[in-house]
Amino acid sequence: MSDHSTHPRRVRPLVIVGPTAAGKSALAVGLADRFRDRGTAVELINADSMQVYRGMDIGTAKASETERIRIPHHLLDVVEPSEEFSVAEFVRLANDALDDIHARGSLPIIVGGTGLYVQALVDGMRIPGQFPEERASLEANPDTSALYRELMDTDPVAAERIDPNNRRRIVRALEVSRGSGRPFSSYGDGFDSYPETDFVMVGIEIDREDLGTRIRQRLDRLVDDGFVDEVRRLQSGPALSKTASRALGYSEIQGYLAGETDLATAVETTALRTRQFSVRQIKWFRRDPRIKWFDYNRGHNEIIEAVQHHWLGQR
Repeated sequence: MSDHSTHPRRVRPLVIVGPTAAGKSALAVGLADRFRDRGTAVELINADSMQVYRGMDIGTAKASETERIRIPHHLLDVVEPSEEFSVAEFVRLANDALDDIHARGSLPIIVGGTGLYVQALVDGMRIPGQFPEERASLEANPDTSALYRELMDTDPVAAERIDPNNRRRIVRALEVSRGSGRPFSSYGDGFDSYPETDFVMVGIEIDREDLGTRIRQRLDRLVDDGFVDEVRRLQSGPALSKTASRALGYSEIQGYLAGETDLATAVETTALRTRQFSVRQIKWFRRDPRIKWFDYNRGHNEIIEAVQHHWLGQR
């Protein structure tokens, strides 16, 4: 590989997406090792919304210390688990990391399965601010239909884009409209459009039965690696924030530690929730026509070769 072919100013940032446990991190590390062996440094940027939390290492399957020493990783261990973390903060920090990586003459790879984070970054979205008082007022109203009617009256464009039963998105749209004094829809087309982007996007596709097996095997490894002790340590500190508490497996293990269930049931429930989550991830990413998909069954080395060829071919 010549220096010219991998000049960082001529190679667009790579984004690796796909469902949990599909092998995104292994692909990213494999690519980074291959480029490094040929004289080009690669640095990774995490786009998993749970790996930003300090101390939530085993349950979120973070990169090992050995991998982090060998390959620079960004946006891991950004905040305490008791703190909230938003997509706007992710975009800001990820863009800072991209600037730093390019300044060092390295190539960036963004890797993770949080679709909201990925799309906000690659599309350069301007994310509306947070308005906690408005949100609290809205969440106190149990009538989702009434909230949707208000949204239809105040921002019909946003209402048309949102499912009338999706309370979370309805509340968010109204929170922004009330708090900012301008319609939520005025902030852009949102996540339903796919314009040209400066990023090269690839995904790992895998049969759902195979993925289910990989999810269960990984979960068993996490338990063997000390997942229960990690949750126990977290319980001794401040309560998890609303965002951190959504991490898969942590509430189930907490239930086990509280004597509400046995470990086998907690693990099985986590595996089920993770499989359900993976289906939502697949649906999110499959909507994006800019993603080129690579079959997991091609084998690790062959996927690395194919993704590298595709990445360097996109100028």
